[in-house]
Amino acid sequence: MAKRWLTVIVVLILGALAVFLALRKPTPAPEQTPLTLMLDWFPNADHVPLYVAQQKGWFEQAGLKVTFQVPAATADPLKLAAAGQVDLAINYQPEVVITRSEGLPVVSIGVLVEHPLTTVLFLKDSGIEKPQDLSGRTIGYAVPHLQEILFKAFAEKNGITDYRLQNVGFDITPALLTHRVDAVIGAYRNYEKNELELEGHPAGFFPLEQYGIPDFYELVVITSEATLKAKRPALRAFVETLQRAIDYCRAQPDSALDLYFAANPDVRKDLDRKAFFDTLPLYAHSQVQDPDRWNTFVDFALEYGLIQKRPTPPLFVNLVEAQP
Repeated sequence: MAKRWLTVIVVLILGALAVFLALRKPTPAPEQTPLTLMLDWFPNADHVPLYVAQQKGWFEQAGLKVTFQVPAATADPLKLAAAGQVDLAINYQPEVVITRSEGLPVVSIGVLVEHPLTTVLFLKDSGIEKPQDLSGRTIGYAVPHLQEILFKAFAEKNGITDYRLQNVGFDITPALLTHRVDAVIGAYRNYEKNELELEGHPAGFFPLEQYGIPDFYELVVITSEATLKAKRPALRAFVETLQRAIDYCRAQPDSALDLYFAANPDVRKDLDRKAFFDTLPLYAHSQVQDPDRWNTFVDFALEYGLIQKRPTPPLFVNLVEAQP
């Protein structure tokens, strides 16, 4: 008799449990904030940390759903970020200074590459060994106004005279190889230099920050003031995840590069490998931006006519705090 009642009780308990489980709603997945990020250019070695974060699932862990976009034109990232048509974009500190001075509401919230990649590039067989050797030469540039001003300052600070500037667009390496120009400003130390050398043309360069131009952040993460106000917690999670990915690149460079190649199988791997290892020491060590670096570049831009008036703050916002 006791066994029969025990069996009945067990059956009732199991039945009640089955009903409970059937009626219970499944726990919803954590909601993720969607963010669109426009790259500054086609995917390349500069972007390895971004693809590391994507491939490792770290954006999702941070509550983000990040979608990368490639611009159709070089001006698109800044314009679309300013208009709020993308949440984030990779851009350049000098461009942020220029556009803020013109009234566009863009703000830098993070750093990808913390020193200039932009150089004065030349072929080693050109006879150029020091900046003064550029006197009397033809210098190509890719971006009007900005790079014209940068070379004017570079020349003034290094005793270069009687030079000629020529707009070569983005045909930087062909302009050098065909001797249309003797050197170019705007070439990247990690990209065009390696591209030339892989084709059998050893190249040299003058780092701008070592020859009188203020050190500046080459690649920053920008957003609009409106997006910053609306999505501040998500943007903070993004820059924290970016730094996590940069730190991983330094600790596990070969693995990081493999993740990037897995996401971008059609890139030129020999070039991107060399470019990545040249970029590795230049990636951001912190997402805390230096006010002095911003102020110094603004003063330089005013002095040389890059901008006509001091930009209205904020040019940048630190979403994370400095580590003690």
